Amino acid sequence: MAQQIQTSMIEYKVNGEKASGYEAKPEGAGPFPGVVVIMEWWGLEPHIKDVTERFAREGYYAVAPDIYHGKITGDPGEAMNLGRSLDRNLAVKEIDTAIRHIKAQPVSNRKVGVIGYCMGGGLALLTAIYSDNVDAVNPYYGGNPNPIDLVERIQCPILGLYAEHDEANRPSVPDIEAALRRYGKQFECIVYSDAPHAFFNDTRETYREEASKLSFRAEERRG
Repeated sequence: MAQQIQTSMIEYKVNGEKASGYEAKPEGAGPFPGVVVIMEWWGLEPHIKDVTERFAREGYYAVAPDIYHGKITGDPGEAMNLGRSLDRNLAVKEIDTAIRHIKAQPVSNRKVGVIGYCMGGGLALLTAIYSDNVDAVNPYYGGNPNPIDLVERIQCPILGLYAEHDEANRPSVPDIEAALRRYGKQFECIVYSDAPHAFFNDTRETYREEASKLSFRAEERRG
């Protein structure tokens, strides 16, 4: 049974500057596991807020950081420019701050994972590389770090979810698997057949219902 939830925009400080995020949490005393939801290159738009709420209804304390600081677009060209101009080091710091925000709450069980979609999938992996606070990472069809040997620093389990027909990121799956295996990391990679990039986004033509539902259940099993 889905839980009743509370939602709000929250603010916190990163490098002395104001940052914000969308928070969704179950009602009740907890303790709840946490998840930080990293947006696609469109920004903190309604779909990502909806995904954040879905996790809260499943019993997770969820926060989606606004790493574009208020910018949202539906135009692919503008989204590409926003993604390319993003300060990824700062974005990882903002994600890490969101993790620590959840862990500091009385209703938290102090376990927080990070899930990211597309651009957010790559940022999820970077968070696993550079943060000691994350307990699990779940990149959806995200790019691999460069150089890939950065994965040696990862200290948490990885569940990578990919699409068979994703010309940009599917070919890199063997590389990330080989690197994670080489360094003895705990990981699982699942490739969904007949699914395109962004198959989880139910506001886009790329949405595939079966792959989306299966992948969401995979996240829960791992969480």
